[in-house]
Amino acid sequence: MYRYILTDVFNKGTRTVGTKRHSKKLGHSRYQLGDHSPCPKGGLSRYQLGDYFPYCLAGHSRYHLGVHSPSYPVSRYSRYHLTRLYSNKAFPKMSVRVPLSCDFFFRQLFDRESCTYTYLLADTVDGEAVIIDPVLEMAERDAKLIEELGLRLKYAMNTHMHADHITGTGLLKKLIPGCQSLISKASGAQADKYVEAGDEVLFGRHRLEVRATPGHTNGCVTYVCHEQGLVFTGDALLIRGCGRTDFQEGNSETLYDSVHSQIFTLPDAFQVYPAHDYKGQTVSTVGEEKKYNPRLCKQLNEFVKIMENLNLPYPKMIDKAVPANKCCGMYDI
Repeated sequence: MYRYILTDVFNKGTRTVGTKRHSKKLGHSRYQLGDHSPCPKGGLSRYQLGDYFPYCLAGHSRYHLGVHSPSYPVSRYSRYHLTRLYSNKAFPKMSVRVPLSCDFFFRQLFDRESCTYTYLLADTVDGEAVIIDPVLEMAERDAKLIEELGLRLKYAMNTHMHADHITGTGLLKKLIPGCQSLISKASGAQADKYVEAGDEVLFGRHRLEVRATPGHTNGCVTYVCHEQGLVFTGDALLIRGCGRTDFQEGNSETLYDSVHSQIFTLPDAFQVYPAHDYKGQTVSTVGEEKKYNPRLCKQLNEFVKIMENLNLPYPKMIDKAVPANKCCGMYDI
């Protein structure tokens, strides 16, 4: 048997695409993402964050997110996510997170002024990266981080044409030669590359599926990374909320259908990362939003009434942001 540095799915302890070393104790294996952990006696094995693989050790196993939990009996030669505690009684209302692969980089960034989240994703082997929903005032911060991490920015991309801040895509193109801007064709904004529903955005070996989710604007899209279980929803779906529908081609019925058909059909465990949050939350899940979103868990007619009676103020940046964002954020700045 062997000790493994996990980078893929293993087949009963006999195959690896990572690094393998002989184990001192015959009959047991040590598993951990990028490292090794002690293997106790008696058929128990210790696991931390990593991928999933067929269970090949006798007896029991310990599963939890980054820590060890009491052993729990499982069937031999079954497939389990490393991050799951295999007792349904432990966290009955929580979905099991899909673990990130060891060659996937993810960083969530924040702009305090507009409460905008920006996401940097990369292939750590290839070094190719994309950034989602960058903000003009934070572009130099983002460019510096990308340089420090030794990444090559392929795309500066948006989920839609924003009305509450000016995008940083244009400035990032100036700061990082070779970077291209990307947005949906239906947005009406200028960009180097346009995407539509069903397209894929590739960076290294990783990919984001493009799903059209109009309703907040006609050009809204959601980016889905199926392998990592990540969903970047822009303003279509927020944490316990959604984007407004009273300007920029907004339509409540369309938004409701978009979220229910394109986002709520994804696995419950997929993590939802929106473009904004105003209450300090950073992430949700598809399952949580299906159950607890106070607007979108309602019937369509109730949802429409809620949206019609929000009485939100006119966006203070819209008259400046929309013209600029039509030109990749480089208009009159």
